[in-house]
Amino acid sequence: MARRTGSDDDAHALDPALASDEQRLEASLRPRTFEEYVGQGKVVEKLKVYVKAAKARGEALDHCLFSGPPGLGKTSLAHIITAELGVALHVTSGPALEKKGDLAGFLTNLAPRDVLFIDEIHRLSAAIEEYLYPAMEDFRLDITIDSGPAARAMKIDLPPFTLIGATTRTGLLTSPLRDRFQIQERLDYYTPADLERILTRSARILHVKLDDEGGREIARRSRGTPRIANRLLRRLRDFAEVEGTGVITRSLADTALRRLDIDPSGLDQMDRRILLSIIEKFSGGPVGVETIAAAVGEERDTIEDVYEPYLLQEGLLTRTPRGRVATARAWEYFGKIAPRSTSQGDLF
Repeated sequence: MARRTGSDDDAHALDPALASDEQRLEASLRPRTFEEYVGQGKVVEKLKVYVKAAKARGEALDHCLFSGPPGLGKTSLAHIITAELGVALHVTSGPALEKKGDLAGFLTNLAPRDVLFIDEIHRLSAAIEEYLYPAMEDFRLDITIDSGPAARAMKIDLPPFTLIGATTRTGLLTSPLRDRFQIQERLDYYTPADLERILTRSARILHVKLDDEGGREIARRSRGTPRIANRLLRRLRDFAEVEGTGVITRSLADTALRRLDIDPSGLDQMDRRILLSIIEKFSGGPVGVETIAAAVGEERDTIEDVYEPYLLQEGLLTRTPRGRVATARAWEYFGKIAPRSTSQGDLF
């Protein structure tokens, strides 16, 4: 395994979670119309129809649920839908809604047909979730005033609005909440060709000199995630300006990405630690995710949200009822001989 030479920040170069200092930059790179949005073609085409129909009828768009790994454009779609509808966007997240009053504050400030976007909606508490049901179904808010014998219920009518929820963990959503979303779409990892188009646009906005081969190399190692591609573009711009000619070429991209510990397959140090831990310490698995987390010194949620989806997508890891198993492809990746059951594909 390659020895790390980058900074602590480099260790998180492939983490698709949005860092606090990236929020303003991402906003500047965010597509503003469906025409500017690259990738997710089938999803976008359907949303165009839904938005156009709702706008023609003068109605609020049906509630939408976008799922998929982080960094694939769920928030961007919420912004685009809002802009296309010509209404206001109100943004919050599941963890931020701690009390019923927090949610009531957002709902009572909505104008007709406005959009309320809740990121990480799977992290809503049960009490908040139940409080949301009548608002989604009947555009009504049920409020209890006082307590004890003097308690009384009060109903507040809400204007028709659109709730857009985003989640990386669809399985953690309760069935009653999930079923209240009439439009449900899952976003998939991007192709390298789509990532190249995104990088070309981002380079133009950021005034970065990027040649075709350099963009292709970044796209190939970006784990199919636009946010990661844009982050690597910024890091490679630094290398190009300090150690190169100012242009991100394929040669410079390859050298810089290797120094960032990102290999030609798009795997970083933690990806390799997870796979090697399963292979070397647990004979290829099956092994529970809690055990893996303890072995590699990483949080379970981070492994499940950040690393596992891509390893599963690439066929390097599989899930079984008894735990995670390194596939024959993972053994081959490290030049190791897989046990007979794995090499014969019994776990696929």
